[in-house]
Amino acid sequence: MLTSPDRKTVAATAVRFDKNTLFILLSDGREMSVPLDNISWLDWLCNATHEQRANWSIEPGGFAIYWEALDDGVELSHLLSLDVLS
Repeated sequence: MLTSPDRKTVAATAVRFDKNTLFILLSDGREMSVPLDNISWLDWLCNATHEQRANWSIEPGGFAIYWEALDDGVELSHLLSLDVLS
């Protein structure tokens, strides 16, 4: 996925939560934060238990994060697009 200003490919490398904020570490060293309370299409993750949130995996290539217990996931391209974060 090309998302950096210099057109480098970035991928998710780690995930963590602090209350209702999702943090994703990217392969280029940046860390993005996603306020789950403010994004309606992520209600399923906002309402998940600590145990459900902890059971995540990064898809091959790092293009997406998947939560098996919730049978849902999110692609980095959607999170990095400002249009869909409202």
